[in-house]
Amino acid sequence: MSPLTPSMPPFFTRCILAARPKTLPLTLAPVLAGIALAVAETGQFAFLIALCTLLAAMAIQIGTNLYNDAADFERGTDTPDRLGPQRATAQGWFRASQIKTAAHFMFLLAFLLGMALLQRGGWPIFSIGIASLTAGYAYTAGPRPIAYGPFGELFVLAFFGIVTVVGSHYLQTLVFNWNAVIIGTALGLPAAAVLLVNNYRDLETDRAAGRRTLCHYLDRSRARRLYALLLVAPIFMLFFAPLPGANELLISALPLAVFLIVQLRRSSGAALNMQLARTALFQLALVLLLILSFLF
Repeated sequence: MSPLTPSMPPFFTRCILAARPKTLPLTLAPVLAGIALAVAETGQFAFLIALCTLLAAMAIQIGTNLYNDAADFERGTDTPDRLGPQRATAQGWFRASQIKTAAHFMFLLAFLLGMALLQRGGWPIFSIGIASLTAGYAYTAGPRPIAYGPFGELFVLAFFGIVTVVGSHYLQTLVFNWNAVIIGTALGLPAAAVLLVNNYRDLETDRAAGRRTLCHYLDRSRARRLYALLLVAPIFMLFFAPLPGANELLISALPLAVFLIVQLRRSSGAALNMQLARTALFQLALVLLLILSFLF
């Protein structure tokens, strides 16, 4: 590794940036939603189980981010000139082999935490854990990575929405619940919108690298319409769902959704990085409103 230069962040900063901490709310929000639903329904809270669930989800997310970092660099998708946030391998902060080693460590940590959760949730949790770890690898690894085709948004809907909420709720209650499926679907939609914005921003460079995302097939105008649907639909899904509490609070997220929809039309290039961050915060806002609704 070359010595530090003015453009080279300190080692600890590089490690933090490589993990992509801004993506972690997409993992934490659905876990919190599943736990909150369980507490609202049962009045009970298993703290250690909740903590292990959060840590396992974060480990899978970070491992996926790291493996994506190295794999995209090796495939030539990420370069130092990309519009999005800096990537550790593309910037020369670490070698691809080092980033992959770190990814494997995070997947191992997730596996060990999953074994602890297995004692609580049994084979349903084992199945969810194995599926999540496999999906983390398959997102950018293998001959046909999910991230390089049109099914990335569907992957995010499933694993950053339905699977996470249902699994978190089940670990608290040991009962399958359709309300968890509804909430998981609703929260998975804005998570998919985050990926859509990412691919919308990188459309030209992705095409040049042979990456054929959903945005490639939709093109920009239809991608903007899909984005609007991904933000508005979850609000009404949660409003009309038979959930405990005051569902009408969820309608207060509608002005934020409209603001983001308008902003996407006005944004381009590197400005879409802010759009991406705001879309992730929109999902978190839905979760906070959902938790507030459970209290009334």
